[in-house]
Amino acid sequence: MGFYSMLKSMTYLSTIRSAVAIMVGSGILVILAGCQTLSSMTPSDTTAINPLTATMPVIDRLGRIAYVEEQGFGAAKISSLYTIRPDGNDRQLIEQLNGYIYSPAWSADGQLLAYSKQEARQYPQIYIYDRNKQSHNLVVKEKGSNLSPTFSPDGQKLIYSSSVGGNADIYELSLNNGVIKPLVSLPSTEVQPSYAADGKSFVYVSDKVRAGRPRIYRYTFATGMSTQIATSGYAASPQLSLDGQRMSYLNGRQAAVMSLASGQVVNLAETGLDEPARLSPTAQYTVYAMQNSKINGSIGSSLVIRSLTGGSSYTINSKSGGLARSPVWGR
Repeated sequence: MGFYSMLKSMTYLSTIRSAVAIMVGSGILVILAGCQTLSSMTPSDTTAINPLTATMPVIDRLGRIAYVEEQGFGAAKISSLYTIRPDGNDRQLIEQLNGYIYSPAWSADGQLLAYSKQEARQYPQIYIYDRNKQSHNLVVKEKGSNLSPTFSPDGQKLIYSSSVGGNADIYELSLNNGVIKPLVSLPSTEVQPSYAADGKSFVYVSDKVRAGRPRIYRYTFATGMSTQIATSGYAASPQLSLDGQRMSYLNGRQAAVMSLASGQVVNLAETGLDEPARLSPTAQYTVYAMQNSKINGSIGSSLVIRSLTGGSSYTINSKSGGLARSPVWGR
């Protein structure tokens, strides 16, 4: 979810929603190499044929991508949370509701999945899905827009943004005792936190320099201070790689990846959805949602998996034919 999309979501808290029927189709995976489009195939065919999947490191290939599919508009909005293998196989439905699902995030071990969901006349609340127990637990139910959860590396804490105090700020939840404390509280808007893999810092987005002009900052626990990460123009939705060397984010309208050591930025695509890219566990690949159709006002999109070394990519279509968004790649 982009910065402005997040702010917009905070205003739609009292919309009445009703259930609608969902048209479900089969997912089709298409391989793309440069500008070439190969024939479509069923997901079971792709592992042997797709060179990206075949050569992926095991941690990437055996990981899971969580993402959200949306159908309908306004009160008829249906959101579904899925997980899927990077080769397009084994798509599993985790949650489905008449309303909105936002910003899924994996724990470091890939066993827990945090996300926000917003039902009729409710604020967005944060849940954790346990893959082993197949259980959904409500962990943040404050009276505000509770969004963008991110796990600490040890899985003991959750950082998220909330407008419970009026402005959106960054809070920390202890999953052991349920204690919540503010981490970054300013008169401006602070959202979209993402933990560093070493647990010593996290990145987040703030418009404290100029309202409506988001920039990315790094908060360091040892000092309690934040420093700005140099970007050009609009910058939002950051995610740090597990090795701490790269950061994926939304660079203006482009899904992008930055080398933190050199500051070099690779713009991957203008997705048409105000969506960033997300890094694979090894940071050798990215996944992002790309708009692929707009028929009678209805927008469709697919997931794009792209190599950061060779630039080759392939797509995984949504199951419903609707809007796929907010993918995140876990172990």
